[in-house]
Amino acid sequence: MILKKWFLPLTLFLSITIISCKPKAFVNEAKAKSSMSAEKIIRNHYEVNRNFKTAYIKADVNYKAPNESLNLSADIRIKKDEKILISIRFFGITMAKGLITPTEVKYYEKNGNNYFEGDFSTLSQWLGTDLDFVKIQNMLIGEAFDNLENGKYESSLENGFYKLEDKSATGFLKKFLFEDSLHLLKTQEIQQLDENRILNVNYPNYKQQDKITFPTALNIDAVNQGKKTQIDIDYNSIKFDEELSFPYSVPSGYNRIFID
Repeated sequence: MILKKWFLPLTLFLSITIISCKPKAFVNEAKAKSSMSAEKIIRNHYEVNRNFKTAYIKADVNYKAPNESLNLSADIRIKKDEKILISIRFFGITMAKGLITPTEVKYYEKNGNNYFEGDFSTLSQWLGTDLDFVKIQNMLIGEAFDNLENGKYESSLENGFYKLEDKSATGFLKKFLFEDSLHLLKTQEIQQLDENRILNVNYPNYKQQDKITFPTALNIDAVNQGKKTQIDIDYNSIKFDEELSFPYSVPSGYNRIFID
């Protein structure tokens, strides 16, 4: 289905971080060498400054799926905790646009003249990966999918990173890896064991801009029933706390699709 092809890079990708328009040094990271309690790892992770009201991001996206590869660009506008507007372009032409809020997802794509409006439960079933607004926003800003303060995690060391693992949810396995200097998130992974689904997000490195620490790129691997989708995002520019508009309207003549 054409719509699904464009929605995967639009939604699953939901990756982006943030590079300054001016060259900035990477945040120095360190390897974990001794054990640390889960409580301290979590506390330090949430002390990283991610405080902003709005963000406007331009990114390059490389999308790979079975028998398909696309090089795309993306403009992302975020009003924190309220809405995310994403425009996907191919050779400079806007091919798809989506507006995401805590309660709904709206999306249209030009190739096929289709649009979708629905909630996250419908969308998650369609994509084969559980998503909601908080998970998408957290993915973008380098924060753990879940609120770690509300869970029960076992801490250990893995390949020079602190690892938090949650096995308490039936049918799920959640893993988070952190470096040692600021406890920046390096990998987060959710496995749905019974459904043979895996969502893995890696953060190669981070930069600071306006005293805010963000990733510089995201590498996303999504596996659903043995089929793998890979989305790599590099971030070209970002502006924080400007007044942003979030224009979204479905062009006339488009057909609404419904997902069973």
